[in-house]
Amino acid sequence: MKISFHPKKRNRGFVLLMVIILAGCSLLILAGVMGRTSTVSLLNLRSTQLNQLDNAAEAAVEKAYARMAWDFNAYGPGYVTNEFAANAYQTLVPTTSDNSYWGNFSFCNPVSGATNSIYVSYVTNYSGPLPTQFTNQFAYNSPIYRFACNATANNSLVNVVGSCQEDVLLALVPITTYAIFYNGELEFSDCDTMTVSGRVHSNADICVGAGSGSTLTFNGLVTCVSSLSAPERMGISTWTQNNPSTWLTTFNAGYTTNYEDINIAIQMTNTHSIIDIPPPGEQVMSPQGEVRLYNEAQVVMLITNSPGGLPEVTMTMQTAYNGNLPGADPSPITTNLVNATQDYLNTNRFLQLPFLTLTNTFVDERQGSTSQLVTDIDVGKYASWLSANTVVAGKFTGGSYPTILYVADRRGIATSKPAVVRLSNGAELPNNNGLGFTVATDNPLYVKGNYNVTVNGSTYAYGLGSTTNGASVPAAFLCDALTLLSTNWSDSLSGDAYGSRNVPQGNMTVNAAIVTGNVPSTGTSATTYSGGVENITRFLEKWSNVTLTLNTSIVVLFASDMATAQFQVPGNYYNPPVRNWGFDQTYYSPNHQPPGVPCALLPIRFNWYKPPPGSVVSAY
Repeated sequence: MKISFHPKKRNRGFVLLMVIILAGCSLLILAGVMGRTSTVSLLNLRSTQLNQLDNAAEAAVEKAYARMAWDFNAYGPGYVTNEFAANAYQTLVPTTSDNSYWGNFSFCNPVSGATNSIYVSYVTNYSGPLPTQFTNQFAYNSPIYRFACNATANNSLVNVVGSCQEDVLLALVPITTYAIFYNGELEFSDCDTMTVSGRVHSNADICVGAGSGSTLTFNGLVTCVSSLSAPERMGISTWTQNNPSTWLTTFNAGYTTNYEDINIAIQMTNTHSIIDIPPPGEQVMSPQGEVRLYNEAQVVMLITNSPGGLPEVTMTMQTAYNGNLPGADPSPITTNLVNATQDYLNTNRFLQLPFLTLTNTFVDERQGSTSQLVTDIDVGKYASWLSANTVVAGKFTGGSYPTILYVADRRGIATSKPAVVRLSNGAELPNNNGLGFTVATDNPLYVKGNYNVTVNGSTYAYGLGSTTNGASVPAAFLCDALTLLSTNWSDSLSGDAYGSRNVPQGNMTVNAAIVTGNVPSTGTSATTYSGGVENITRFLEKWSNVTLTLNTSIVVLFASDMATAQFQVPGNYYNPPVRNWGFDQTYYSPNHQPPGVPCALLPIRFNWYKPPPGSVVSAY
């Protein structure tokens, strides 16, 4: 049998085709892999660059914020308003003059599109609590500004835009939210037993160390710009300076050193100017003019010597219009009493001053003064005058209450006699519909007897913490120095041995914030000591075993300019009272702030956003 064999024909073209197809598939796969790799690389580049651009945009915002915060701390909100109106912040983008790195980026305003510019706008004014790190503190009528910026990369392979938006609160925090605030060195050295319930701050250092048998307790946070220690004071060093276990001092809320400066809207090297008469030519609504009590007061009283040597009084009543201070009143009422010792009783004058006496005089043994010229103000009669005088009633209408009285006695200029201001009969203050009452003067101030202890003559605020019962109004003293006199004080005994100025049994209460000066320590001995915070209120009598209750906030912004005699230890011209002192916690309420108290300036980053490019987020 014959079998036929037919060999299979191989198609070499088919094999070539298969190779081409497989190679094509491989190329497609390779292209896909390379495309994916390229896409992932671009995505990574976009992501990396977006982070860089967001950071660059934030840097632009922070540069403008840093300038605004500095202006705010240095000059106050009025200066910021003027700089904002002049577009001073909008062009503060990072440049190569800052660092060559910034040449890699371009910045623009996300709303207008303007290059080399950021968006800056005023948003609103805010009153309310501060963030949680600022315990029991609040902002009062404080501006919020909004910053926003877009950033792009120069010569980039990807088209991405970085963005940043930040809202900044320029917080005006009433200084009375601090129990104790010193612009300079704060000394508790050798103090009596004291418990401080509120926050304490010094723009310098704090010296502690309670006296023998005494303790010092802080229930609120204690902060200082410099150090906290217990150095020798008054020649006493029963404690070891840097050994806290010897200080007899307890910090229940801790303390922080090397803290940031806290400023007010005034040059902190010249804070006495807050109570000074403005110099000629200074504008009321200038940054400096806006913080002067002279311009904030609705009633201004200047006492001078007339050409005939008689006391002359210039009385001005002024009120605020169109958001300006009373000092900018276009139509104030002003009158002059050339012989004030007689004219103020003249019934034919349209403006009488029955609360004013200018003929008294007394000796201040600490000052060594022999015969001071005294502007005596009967606060009770002043309150009646405000409500009964038809001229006053006609000027202050529609709820425009005269809450601040500014007094300056200039009779001591070019004489050997110092001039001072004294308040008496101040148990019930001008109520002013609950807005309160403040007295400001660049003179030393003396307060005689109970102050601000009732609003109706039937309910009283005598005890520590009693101001919460509604029997007092927000009140403050702003003065060169403050001396408290008992109800029993007698001018005729002021020059005798202090033992003759014995304060009888019968306690005394003062409910008012204190913004004043001291005579700083110049050494460690008893004759070079400031007297410490417990002696910031001066005394001239023998107070032994008499209790003085003080519901207050103590603020020392400057060294006294007129009452400059150094503190002396008890037994020379006074013995101290039993001090029953405490922080008035009603000052934590925005509705219970004494008129005219200065505000601490705290720039705060309030909100942060990342809006879409070309836009800003509205949060209010």
